[in-house]
Amino acid sequence: MTSPAQGRAEAPEPGLTEAEARARLGSEGPNELSREEAHGFLAAVGAVLKEPMLLLLLGAGGIYLVLGDVKEALTLLSFVVVVIGITIAQERKTENALAALRDLTSPRALVVREGRRRRIPGREVVRGDVLVLGEGDRVPADGVLIQATNLEADESLLTGESVPVTKLAGARSAVDARPGGDGLPFVYAGTLVVRGHGLAEVRATGPRSEMGRIGRSLATLEVGRTPLQSEVGRVVQAIAAGGVALCAALVVVYGLTRGGWLQGVLAGIALAMAVLPEEFPVVLTIFMALGAWRISRSRVLTRRLPAIEALGAATVLCTDKTGTLTENRMTVVRLWVPGTTHRVDGRPLPEAVHQVVEHAVLASQRDPFDPMEQAIQRLGLERLAGTEHLHASWEPVREYPLSPELLAVTHAWRATGDRRVVASAKGAPEAIADVCHVTPSVARTIEEETARMAEDGLRVLAVARAEGVGEALPAIQHDFDFRFLGLVGLADPVRPGVPEAVAECASAGIRVVMITGDSPATARAIARQIGVPAVDVVTGPELAALDEAGLARRLRTASVFARIVPEQKLQLVQALRAMGEVVAMTGDGVNDAPALKAADIGVAMGGRGTDVAREAAAVVVTDDDFTSIVAAVRLGRRIFENLRKAMAYVLAVHVPIAGLSLVPVLLGWPLVLFPVHIVFMELVIDPACSVAFEAEPGEADAMRRPPRKAGARLFGRRLVTVSALQGATVLAASLLTFSVGYAHTASPDSGRALAFATLIAGNVSLILVNRSWRHPALGKLGARNLPSWLVVVGATAMLLLALLVPFLRALFRFGPVSAGDAALAIGAGAGALAWFELVKWLRPRWLEEVA
Repeated sequence: MTSPAQGRAEAPEPGLTEAEARARLGSEGPNELSREEAHGFLAAVGAVLKEPMLLLLLGAGGIYLVLGDVKEALTLLSFVVVVIGITIAQERKTENALAALRDLTSPRALVVREGRRRRIPGREVVRGDVLVLGEGDRVPADGVLIQATNLEADESLLTGESVPVTKLAGARSAVDARPGGDGLPFVYAGTLVVRGHGLAEVRATGPRSEMGRIGRSLATLEVGRTPLQSEVGRVVQAIAAGGVALCAALVVVYGLTRGGWLQGVLAGIALAMAVLPEEFPVVLTIFMALGAWRISRSRVLTRRLPAIEALGAATVLCTDKTGTLTENRMTVVRLWVPGTTHRVDGRPLPEAVHQVVEHAVLASQRDPFDPMEQAIQRLGLERLAGTEHLHASWEPVREYPLSPELLAVTHAWRATGDRRVVASAKGAPEAIADVCHVTPSVARTIEEETARMAEDGLRVLAVARAEGVGEALPAIQHDFDFRFLGLVGLADPVRPGVPEAVAECASAGIRVVMITGDSPATARAIARQIGVPAVDVVTGPELAALDEAGLARRLRTASVFARIVPEQKLQLVQALRAMGEVVAMTGDGVNDAPALKAADIGVAMGGRGTDVAREAAAVVVTDDDFTSIVAAVRLGRRIFENLRKAMAYVLAVHVPIAGLSLVPVLLGWPLVLFPVHIVFMELVIDPACSVAFEAEPGEADAMRRPPRKAGARLFGRRLVTVSALQGATVLAASLLTFSVGYAHTASPDSGRALAFATLIAGNVSLILVNRSWRHPALGKLGARNLPSWLVVVGATAMLLLALLVPFLRALFRFGPVSAGDAALAIGAGAGALAWFELVKWLRPRWLEEVA
């Protein structure tokens, strides 16, 4: 970036005073998009206390206090405090992560205040500030130029047009105009100065800027509940309604048959806690949060957690070319002079092309910002070092800038101690051929070689030189006596790993669609390199001429779209979604925001993207790399598969817990489960279904299977049936051990201990068999999943402590059991699901469809 002392406009006026700036900052607000207010501590506590499970725990604790059982009451109430602390800590962590993402790119600004230049945070720029703009600066606010020297700005983030536009200083009373177009005096927040320097007076900041207006309109759009959220909500409501009816009936039956109404209420609360599927929304939230963290390790940040569910179902991946499929770092790959073509590699440059590189360097800025000029300078410094073709001591005399009439630039130089001037020019091949006045046959040769380079996806510049120029320089470039030297072919190399990632998408049934503003020839060349079919290339003008039916027909065969403007991205997203596709769309500019918002998965670029694009997108790729997006899709599939396993486990484990709370009352047996037992089970269930199943490695063939069908239900009929059967067998084993233990010991407390041991062993068995519905449990024992083993070992250790430690045994109302009886009870629970292992070994088709 140009230093403030070089290449900057002089500031002939003082700008605002510090007092004026502070006053405007206070009255108009900071120069940033609005932020959501964080929730206070008490509000967070109140939200947590509305959870049904916590309300039940509070109710049970209150009843125990009424009954005088202080120890039981304090045990249950302590769980409430722990859950509140964990929940609030997690919410704070999430809010901090989102705030850090929002501040990912906070530009700084150079302003003039009280006659002095000051570097300040971009958020502190106010209306009326005088901005000092130079090559490489990001404009922090909308303004009007009051000085400008050869200033050009890249406004593609607002307009989608990749060619920089020239800026001319205008009157401060000038009427505002839309971004884009040459010769205007306006600069806009988020755009980039690529050439020249100037001063601008700030007209609008924050939400009042051009970028802010788009961001404000996007903020009014509500993002609805995802299919998974809606489905889980419906299941929870249905089960909760049935559970409430069962609880009320149980309280009445208990009170009428046994006369203990408070005990009946406790039995009802235990059944409510057993039936209430409060894990479902918790599991969904935790899976999304841990999934976001896991995906972030692939350099993809998730702004909206529910979008993770869509990643695994993506069927079309629409991606930009520049910077996503390619490195966005131009490199000189080919040099041509009449009669000689040299491919730039590790070999030394032949003498024949030295002058082309020499004068391409001289026709560039000394400290270039333009990617093509940077590539040319790198080549010169690396390959011409130690030769007479580098001229660090030459003095610049004059620069002839690019103009709409002549797409070429010329730099005039004077050698040290020499009055003669050497002029070097570079630009579009047809423009350089024009100023060199080449013959028609030479012009045809240049045109043919340019076309060959373009077909290979290269950007082509021509280079010329003029020597022996006197001190009186020509007024225009046409009046130099230029001699044509040759062509420079530059490429934006494909990122490493992109062809492999595209091939992985193909094997996973995901179609990659490349969208670019480049020419069809360049787009086709890049598509060939990465493995995207490029037989049918649709251009922006062709797309504009298609109706809905015509576009649908072309979309079935076309995977490359060239000369596309950002507004057409939205058209493509809507057409693909109308065809039933689940669409991921990448984008970085302000005008990409509607397409990002409309896509199932909007993917913003974190490196070069705008704040508005990130606000509209569901995920942000921090390194702008296509391979990171594919890695996120792979993880999205893993997350959904593991989420389905976790939900199956939750369904299954609630069957024996609810059964042990209900069946003994109906049969006239002593109560088997009390609230403390349910809480103990929750300590096993919650980490098992959230952390342990989330950490399960993905299936090896996850990216060799087609995406799940759009609208596929999480709770399918077969999944619910299998889960219910799993839970029923664990329930049968637990009831059997209770009845046998009760009859054998004549003690309900001993029978309760044996039944609980069976329940815990069955729970561990459910965890192990549900780690995979495709492979046997023994085959998954070697798979790396430390959390699942911690849960298994922890549950076993807690059970042994509850059976052996007198204090805990009294708390859980367990009686003494022999080692043999305990071993039989644990064996009954562990072996209750042997039948499901047999089903996995037989591998019926219906199980493959569910798994």
